[in-house]
Amino acid sequence: MALIDTTPQWQALAAHWQRMAQVHMRDLFAREPDRAKRMSADAAGLHLDYAKHIATDETLKLLLELARAAEVEGWRERMFAGEHINSTEDRAVLHVALRNRSNRPILVDGADVMPEVNGVLNRMRDFSNRVRAGDWQGFTGRPINDVVNIGIGGSNLGPKMVCTALTPYQSEAPRPHFVSNVDGTHLAETLKGLDPSTTLFIVASKTFTTQETMTNARSARQWLVDGLGSDAAVRNHFVAVSTNAEKVTEFGIDTENMFGFWDWVGGRYSLWSAIGLPIALAVGFERFEELLAGAHEMDEHFRTAPLEQNLPVLLGMLGVWYIDFAGAATHAILPYDQYLEHFPAYFQQGDMESNGKHVTRDGARVPYHTGPVVWGQPGTDGQHAFYQLIHQGTELIPSDFIAPAKSHNPMGDHHAKLLANCFAQTEALMRGRTLEEARDGMLAAGLDSAEADRLAPQRQFDGNRPSSTILMEQVTPRTLGALIALYEHKIFTQGIVWGINSFDQWGVELGKQLAGVILGEIEDGKPGADHDSSTAGLLEWYLARR
Repeated sequence: MALIDTTPQWQALAAHWQRMAQVHMRDLFAREPDRAKRMSADAAGLHLDYAKHIATDETLKLLLELARAAEVEGWRERMFAGEHINSTEDRAVLHVALRNRSNRPILVDGADVMPEVNGVLNRMRDFSNRVRAGDWQGFTGRPINDVVNIGIGGSNLGPKMVCTALTPYQSEAPRPHFVSNVDGTHLAETLKGLDPSTTLFIVASKTFTTQETMTNARSARQWLVDGLGSDAAVRNHFVAVSTNAEKVTEFGIDTENMFGFWDWVGGRYSLWSAIGLPIALAVGFERFEELLAGAHEMDEHFRTAPLEQNLPVLLGMLGVWYIDFAGAATHAILPYDQYLEHFPAYFQQGDMESNGKHVTRDGARVPYHTGPVVWGQPGTDGQHAFYQLIHQGTELIPSDFIAPAKSHNPMGDHHAKLLANCFAQTEALMRGRTLEEARDGMLAAGLDSAEADRLAPQRQFDGNRPSSTILMEQVTPRTLGALIALYEHKIFTQGIVWGINSFDQWGVELGKQLAGVILGEIEDGKPGADHDSSTAGLLEWYLARR
């Protein structure tokens, strides 16, 4: 296939940026009284304002022409149709089937996957209802009070993010906990204060061989057996999310308590599957279904809405605009809701593992930039940390501001102040402050003219820093599902434009392979001969001191 940067649409955007680089958003707002109305859209309970971008109607027209040249609409249909668009692994990409609340048939290799999807959901419903009602009992006959999910990557970040976001919907028991890091401290600190007789472990590993997950699982198993005095206790306190029945059985888990999923579910897109079992246990299966429903509503919007009104496409193409034409290297996600504290980290994986690629689907080296560095933190903490760089640094950092109109914890004027800060930051980033405005403000405060002249450059802001704002009435299972799906489809859109496969992660695999080799050398007490001098030296230093 031809590289996207060779197309007339790409070249037109490159020329257009040369003109737009001289434009300030202040001027755009001044001459377009209806700009905010024209550059906002609603879908699935979310309101998107994309007016604060270095973009005009012409910019958006050119960006959508690029999306069409890359065949975003066609690839979108191929994904929903179950085609093997994950070409390097020869797999379909069907996380949308997991939340297909319409139950419309979705075919993979000629077979409808919905009966199997619904079967797993029904098993999740039955199991989570039993645990939450106290009908599932531990080895000593006591109900489950704590659930520890042992996984890594998408098997950890997804359920962890959602459980935290939906904390207001959780009951007193069972309480969710998450262990991912192979550092023993993570497991040790999580288990402190937990009672083996009332703790349930979920081991989430498709192959049941993931090094970090299985190391933690075996240590958790030993903790349980030591605490309850019998290997037989494992059957009452461990369940698996896996496809490897043999390994699950070897571990001591009854395969009746094994929840499967499919090779067309990527890890970072798997919270909608049995990987979401901790979510169902924490908030109840009805709330889990609401999460699925919100995502499905966004799926239908993405699938059917014209590109000009399509929220994921608009966000995705604006990202392409800054990454490839304005030279932005990073993207900030800034939720103004404490319950969304893990949302930036979740989409740090979602975006960077998906689109951190340097070759096209055909194996050609890309000569343009692909996925950005994604980072962020909840407001208002971030305002007192890294916002300085966004406002006055030398890097252009597009940002997403996310906020609910209503708090789950109305307390005095806290939420009004939170939202005031959110809106003020986007306005300040857009407007900036001229040298004259900075100087006049100091003169009005009583500074003398010489001092005002000296300090004015320090207090001047260029502005013209782009941001999108995503609002919802409240963070609920349904709006959270829609928000997650919005970002998933944004990532998909960008991957298609760049011509890369957003659904493999070979970069992750190399480190795993090398770690296995080095682990064997550590166990033998001697570095191998094939390492570079730095790695060999580090191993020798460690082995001498362990």
